[in-house]
Amino acid sequence: MDIYRCSSRRDKESATGVVQRADSGRKSDFMADGWRVFKIMAEFVSGFEMMADGAPAVALFGSTRVQAKSPEYDIAEKLAHLLAAEGFSVITGGGPGVMAAANKGAQSAGGASIGFNIKLPNQQQPNKYIDQDKLLSFDYFFVRKVMFMKYAQAFIALPGGFGTLDEVMEAVTLIQTGKSERFPVILVGKSYWGGFYHWIEETMCREKGYICADDLEFIYLEDSPEKVVEIIKRFYPDGYSLNF
Repeated sequence: MDIYRCSSRRDKESATGVVQRADSGRKSDFMADGWRVFKIMAEFVSGFEMMADGAPAVALFGSTRVQAKSPEYDIAEKLAHLLAAEGFSVITGGGPGVMAAANKGAQSAGGASIGFNIKLPNQQQPNKYIDQDKLLSFDYFFVRKVMFMKYAQAFIALPGGFGTLDEVMEAVTLIQTGKSERFPVILVGKSYWGGFYHWIEETMCREKGYICADDLEFIYLEDSPEKVVEIIKRFYPDGYSLNF
């Protein structure tokens, strides 16, 4: 009996120690999350402050893997140049490829060239065409997304990967659910985006009825940079405002 009592007492003490260590871990996690809230707030404040007095803006998205002088690069550069010439600020994700092309085009027209860079494990570096006072670097993707959604009067998606698709669907979802004012989402490159757009139109909308025809009214499929600019201007006959 004494042996069992001793064993039981040791087990109880061991279990208590585990509980104490678990409680300590939870408190440590809570403290870390508490401080993380302030870091998140700081990113929001920096973004709001920088964009407070900005002109109407357009966000351009596309692949980081696009090479200089490729058709996608040239279209992004031309689009941004035309937009800047019309008085729009140009916002990109701050990295290479399509983003660098767009920032370059905006600068060449004398417009505001803005970069919302994201800190990644592979150390994405901001491109050299961002205005020195218009660069923000974010740790949190969701904070960066809020900045794009709040300040861009249009989203332009050139050919890209998961990140580009993510930004497009974020915008479409928030507009559809009424969490944001409507703004044009323009898919540039009919040969690239055509299958995706027609799947949405035919399968999601007409065949399955998972979305309404009204949900497609702000989504455009286009090739011409000049027509893209016209779509944006025509979308806002009464002037521009923030999306939320």
